[in-house]
Amino acid sequence: MTVAFKVNGKAASVDVPSDMPLLWVLRDVLGLKGTKFGCGMAQCGACTVHVNGAPTRSCVTPASAVEGARVTTIEGLSADGTHALQRAWEELDVPQCGYCQAGQLMSAAALLAERPVPTDADIDAAMSGNLCRCATYLRIRAAIHRASALAGRGSPPAAGKGSRGASKSNPGTPDR
Repeated sequence: MTVAFKVNGKAASVDVPSDMPLLWVLRDVLGLKGTKFGCGMAQCGACTVHVNGAPTRSCVTPASAVEGARVTTIEGLSADGTHALQRAWEELDVPQCGYCQAGQLMSAAALLAERPVPTDADIDAAMSGNLCRCATYLRIRAAIHRASALAGRGSPPAAGKGSRGASKSNPGTPDR
């Protein structure tokens, strides 16, 4: 089946089985390796991309579902790393191993597009489907607040927020 869609603003047309997961279309057919395979069951969030602006798990989204759609991957967030989220991630040294970070960033970008000045509760709800084995949840939350401020939309979290300790979204797990 031929599937035509836009990926990172550019027209793409691929001849793949209609049920081939979008993840494999992006990685293996189009060579966009930033989107990661995690669980293959839409449970971890590592494969998150945007389809028409909505965060979508590409590991369970068939290629046929993106016909005519706009798909944005981590490579399309900002080619030069100047997106507010990418700057905040670097400034706050968010990643440890980094494997989940593309999915984390894409979920965070969708959140900020919908809620430019999110609360901690907004962030926790939007990011709850993205797992981080390194447990950097508090740094992720702080970076989302920082990105909002960098984009001129909000202010950095008050002192103490984003500090090391137990994560609300993963109680009892220290931020490393």
